[in-house]
Amino acid sequence: MRRLLLVAATVIAATAGAALSQDAKMSFFVTSVGSGKGADLGGLKGADAHCASLAEAAGVTCKTWHAYLSTSTDDARDRIGKGPWFNAKGEKIADDVASLHGDANGITKQTALTEKGEVVNGRGDKPNRHDMLTGSKPDGTKIADQTCGDWTMSGAESAAMMGHHDRTGLDDSAAAKSWNSSHASRGGCSQEVLKGTGGDGLFYCFAVE
Repeated sequence: MRRLLLVAATVIAATAGAALSQDAKMSFFVTSVGSGKGADLGGLKGADAHCASLAEAAGVTCKTWHAYLSTSTDDARDRIGKGPWFNAKGEKIADDVASLHGDANGITKQTALTEKGEVVNGRGDKPNRHDMLTGSKPDGTKIADQTCGDWTMSGAESAAMMGHHDRTGLDDSAAAKSWNSSHASRGGCSQEVLKGTGGDGLFYCFAVE
């Protein structure tokens, strides 16, 4: 019995150590689920809270999380801290804001993992979920009329700029390969519209500190 207790204690300690390691390392992820209401995320406050909730459910509780989203008054690049950022497997995404928005960032289908460390479906998968809500230009600054009413709309009006987390699109253009500024939603901001072009209302989350 004593031996069994010792083995159990060892396993628990190892598991706790792994959780603490992930807690200290993960500072970037793609949301595993969206709001369920298309681009209506409850504004930036709701989007940030969604990031925090998902991270907490994954065991990461000691960080402040912000969604990578621009609005009519905010630039996504100014919301995410200074870096560096790492995914759930400890792989570096970028050292700082400049490298994140340059050619050297590490965002690919294999590294843009969810808070659970899972790969998100991309182009060629069924269903395709590679469209990430951003409302941003390639440099991370706002496109005021493509934020679905600052992330409060889920109807046929407005539009959302989106990027491709898998860096793949219909052609080899820079836009098609952009992680944060590939194309706008077509036909509004609803969940059905977002799914129609290869999305699911997902977005990026970054640890500010």
